[in-house]
Amino acid sequence: MIVGPTAAERPPGTARRRHPALLLPYGWPLYALLYGYPLWWALGLAEFIWPVFGFVMLISLTMRRHSLKVPRGFGVYALFLLWVVASGVNVSGADKIVGFAYRLALYGSAPIFGLYVFNAPRSILSDRAVVKAMVAFWLVVVGGGFLGLALPHLQITTLAARVIPRHFQTNSFVYNLVHPKTAQVQSFLGFPVPRPSAPFVFTNDWGGNFALVVPFLLAAWTEGHRIGRNTVVRLLVPLSLIPVIFSLNRTLWASLALIAVYGGIRLGARRQVMTVIRGAVVAAALGGMLFFVGPIHQLITERVAHPHSNQGRSVLYSQSISLAAQKPLFGWGGPQQSTVTDAKSSTYKHPDAGTQGQFWTILVSNGMPATALFFGYLLFATWQTRRSRSSLGLWCHVVVLVAIFQSPFYGLLASQLHLVFVAIALAYRDAIPDGPAPVRAELARAGGPAPGPLVGVG
Repeated sequence: MIVGPTAAERPPGTARRRHPALLLPYGWPLYALLYGYPLWWALGLAEFIWPVFGFVMLISLTMRRHSLKVPRGFGVYALFLLWVVASGVNVSGADKIVGFAYRLALYGSAPIFGLYVFNAPRSILSDRAVVKAMVAFWLVVVGGGFLGLALPHLQITTLAARVIPRHFQTNSFVYNLVHPKTAQVQSFLGFPVPRPSAPFVFTNDWGGNFALVVPFLLAAWTEGHRIGRNTVVRLLVPLSLIPVIFSLNRTLWASLALIAVYGGIRLGARRQVMTVIRGAVVAAALGGMLFFVGPIHQLITERVAHPHSNQGRSVLYSQSISLAAQKPLFGWGGPQQSTVTDAKSSTYKHPDAGTQGQFWTILVSNGMPATALFFGYLLFATWQTRRSRSSLGLWCHVVVLVAIFQSPFYGLLASQLHLVFVAIALAYRDAIPDGPAPVRAELARAGGPAPGPLVGVG
């Protein structure tokens, strides 16, 4: 079997704690974040809101449950978190401390999302509701892609930009967080191309999120959910390939190919041949139609012929390996300024060593053991979920696989890692026929009051 969950029991009597009723459904933090993501982006809070809602979910978990169940192997990720904390000994400077704290908050909040979903009885947080929220998030990503194509030069001065002290905004990363752009307009093909980034900071973030949410869309389709049959969703599936092509993200293209090929093989192995055939026909028709459209065909061929970032990335990765070798145990506490001398211009700032990929970020920032623990857990979760019973479990397994595939090229912070942990939680829940014991039953056994299934903090 996939899962052998363990339970961290509280001392007797602690289950009787009362909490105020807010008359909100159990999954409201997840819904507020995913459905309301355009609002968080417009306020400049999109990259900060994940740990905020993670804290709300943590309160919900501690107040609602008599026992907390964790998936098998979760201790490996807990060791990773401890190692990240220990690597803080090498952090110096105000900017570095802020960056370290920000990454630690995201590393810590992502598993809380997973535990929140994993511990929720299906009666109060169904798989269907989570998938629907994820498809809604896919719609937000697609909408941001079209916004970037329509208004590529739009930049927003958000509420967060007015609140955060200006000396913090001298950091380019912080500035980009609170002054989001709809697209990154780049001319490395010889002509300007608007590469969509909204509702995220960079184009690579847009591509990484798009690829990680697509399997949830496929889960809605293969499991016959109503949102998978929605007319708007069906219309946007082929249209969404337009911002995908304009993103010029080769890793995104390769991720979608991985999803199609691996998912097709796995469905075929389950004898869902007709599903595979229908999907292949649709993919071939859409791909052929788009590929032979003049501008899109030109973008694809020009992008393949201009691997402009390859040399820069290889130099950056070499520096990351060198830095990791100098401090292999706890790393440097964060990415380090690059020493590349082949700058494109006098005003061009080369990305820091330890960026341009989650693998390199952890390797440089937190050391080799932390890297082994982080990816060891993701690989273990991939292996454990390979035999999920339902189509949803299979597609959640694919989400984790795609995250590992992207990690040498894309970062997984902030939103991506949270999506991955939600996928892991759903896949593990799929392995347990009845799921975690309902909150009502646990409180009844402990002698405490049984709250209504839709009442509480989270």
